[in-house]
Amino acid sequence: MKLYIIIASFLFVQLTFSQEEETNKVSKVWSLQDCIDYALANNITVKEATLNKNIAEVDYYQAKSSRLPNLYGSGSQSFSSGNTIDPITSDYVTDQIHSTNVGLNTAVTLFQGSQITNQIKQNKLLTEQSIFQEEVEKNNIVLNLLETYLQTLYSKESITIANNNLEASEKEVERAKARLDAGTIALNDYTEAQSQLATNKYNVIAAKNDYQQYLITLKQLLELPLSEELEIEKVDDTPGLISQALDKTELYSSAIETLPEVKVNDLSIASNEKQLDIAKGGYLPTLSLTGSLGTGYTSIDDETFSDQFDINFNQRVGLSLTIPIFNRNETKAVVKTATLNIEKAKIQKQITEKEIYKKVETAYQNALSAQEQVIASEASKIAAEQSYLLAQKKYELGDLSTTDLVISQNTYTNAQQNYLQSKYLNILYYQLLQFYQGNDIKL
Repeated sequence: MKLYIIIASFLFVQLTFSQEEETNKVSKVWSLQDCIDYALANNITVKEATLNKNIAEVDYYQAKSSRLPNLYGSGSQSFSSGNTIDPITSDYVTDQIHSTNVGLNTAVTLFQGSQITNQIKQNKLLTEQSIFQEEVEKNNIVLNLLETYLQTLYSKESITIANNNLEASEKEVERAKARLDAGTIALNDYTEAQSQLATNKYNVIAAKNDYQQYLITLKQLLELPLSEELEIEKVDDTPGLISQALDKTELYSSAIETLPEVKVNDLSIASNEKQLDIAKGGYLPTLSLTGSLGTGYTSIDDETFSDQFDINFNQRVGLSLTIPIFNRNETKAVVKTATLNIEKAKIQKQITEKEIYKKVETAYQNALSAQEQVIASEASKIAAEQSYLLAQKKYELGDLSTTDLVISQNTYTNAQQNYLQSKYLNILYYQLLQFYQGNDIKL
């Protein structure tokens, strides 16, 4: 009996813990900042950019290490029979020979057309470029999160509008049925109310589906499993106002100075210029310093193994000079390719700056337009709501047809959707302008 009690207590504790864990899991409400922090730490695109940065740092370390001399050890054991050259004494013998040979070899490049120096400088530029490229990916994730977050909130509020319309339609169908039974309306008025009810049911389903789709997109940006519950926090409906005095030229200049993709292009140009210097180094000679230590043993010598290792010990130091004369125009082609890549990088910078100008101009115009649309759509929504409430009262009194009531309801629904859309567009474009000015995105 005691054992049963212990087991039951254990299961109860486990069940309670699981329920609390599930409650905590569902009750977490994600703010936009929560989403940004989590995505920057877990999104695979950002992780990939971080890995590319780490690889660039390794390449830079390897390039700096190319200035150092190398060092290799070698060893061999051989057996030969018959007419042969002794590998230790270099004597011509006719006998069976056992020989051992060990050594150390080193070489260091003294001059290679400044290619090593330029390669180090290029890898440093590529490392800096990878750091800014990581920032580009982070910014892209933040902007995608901002847009998806607001779209998710928009779709969630759309569900509320759709449910309110559905409840109103259900009541209207009840009134229409009562009036039909009383003989005050025709059958087609009743069926039209039923048709509107069916439409509103469909709208609820569609709104819920849109909400789930945006949640899926948000979870993918966060790298959350689809099975995980996700609830997001509402935002302030009234963002700051965009001043009409805001200078688009200053806004564009600020974006050019702060956005990392511009710096990526600048470093790409500099990196390709270094690649040209490296290529031109192929025309110049290469001077290397080499050295070696070695010793060995041969069985045809009467000396002992240790004595031979001492007697045969040798040292060598040498200089090696390689002068390029003709390599089938390979260096010439590399130089030409590097020159063309510089021009290509400059064109890419111009393309990037044009894209930034277009984004800034679009965000600026849309922000001003969205501010005006919020004011207009809010007034339209209030007027449509009053008109719809009046239409409902007239319908209850029998002074309005079902068709006119449906039209009034649809007008009010459209006004609500227009206001909702303009509200979130206003928030989106205001935050985009903050981003282009180098400010943090905060809701």
